[in-house]
Amino acid sequence: MRVLAMVVRIIRQFFRDKRTLALMIVAPMFVLLLMDLVFNGEEYKPAIAVSDNVPEAVVDKLKEAGANVNELSAKQAQKQLDGQDIDAWLDMGGSAPHLTLEGSDPTANQAVMAAVQQAFQSMAPKPPFQLKTTYWHGSSDMASFDYFGPVLIGFFIFFFVFLIAGVSFLRERTNGTLERLMATPLRRWEMVAGYMVGFGLFTTIQASLISWFAIDVLDMMMEGSFGYVLLITFLLAMTALALGMLLSAFANNELQMMQFIPLVVVPQVFFSGLFNLDTMEEWLRSLSVVMPLNYGADALRDIMVRGEGWSAIAVDVYVLLGFTLLFMVLNVVTLKKYRKL
Repeated sequence: MRVLAMVVRIIRQFFRDKRTLALMIVAPMFVLLLMDLVFNGEEYKPAIAVSDNVPEAVVDKLKEAGANVNELSAKQAQKQLDGQDIDAWLDMGGSAPHLTLEGSDPTANQAVMAAVQQAFQSMAPKPPFQLKTTYWHGSSDMASFDYFGPVLIGFFIFFFVFLIAGVSFLRERTNGTLERLMATPLRRWEMVAGYMVGFGLFTTIQASLISWFAIDVLDMMMEGSFGYVLLITFLLAMTALALGMLLSAFANNELQMMQFIPLVVVPQVFFSGLFNLDTMEEWLRSLSVVMPLNYGADALRDIMVRGEGWSAIAVDVYVLLGFTLLFMVLNVVTLKKYRKL
């Protein structure tokens, strides 16, 4: 009977917290739905540019191999390789065909090489020439971890700051500290700003240590400026901090705060660059514009893998700054309901 009483108590507890009950069922199905949409996307089609000296027969074979092919001059190809608009450029002006790979994405590299080799092999069983390959970014020694590493740095910083900030701010409310603070002349924006600066000091240290550990200890590829890496990780941490504070206003306890992880953090993983966005449906791909981690990971990859500078990451910096300011303003508005006096 005592066991039965315990069972009844647990059941009543769940029914009193209908939100937990609903999320326990809905959240896993939501994540599975996302995985289905992401992994059942289209097959990746490499974008290969060719010079005007590539025979039409080779172009036709590349298209038959599944590549998107267009003709570009050397100057145009360099510009598009810089912008990651094409995966490779094929030139047949010298004694041997010369393939320039964009190089920063191992998946795209493999797709390009497969298409080019298939095209040449179908024309002649034993080609009389050796294909010369160079890398615009990266190298043939580049490991998959070098490509995914920048995304993982951004993800772990975002995840832990979001979680710790959300739970900490929630405790301010559940312990009554928030109400006492709101009863003082302290303005709402001052409270949000103070929390951002105070907590931001520790997130800066955390972001710096994680970046240093990944680059210097784990020997992750690092072609650009370490200062830019610190800037992006700091902005990602501040965005996560402001978002965690905001969402904590809609949670009544730590368990409900955790429930935001599969709804807010996990979807960002799918749009962060760990998986190729080009293989997703267009409507699904468009969701990436509201994912802060997408901009952080893109900037980190530009710096660490491609060795790019400010011109390449400026947009990502402004967007992350915009997300942080937006969440801070929403935090100020949300705090209004806690000012009883």
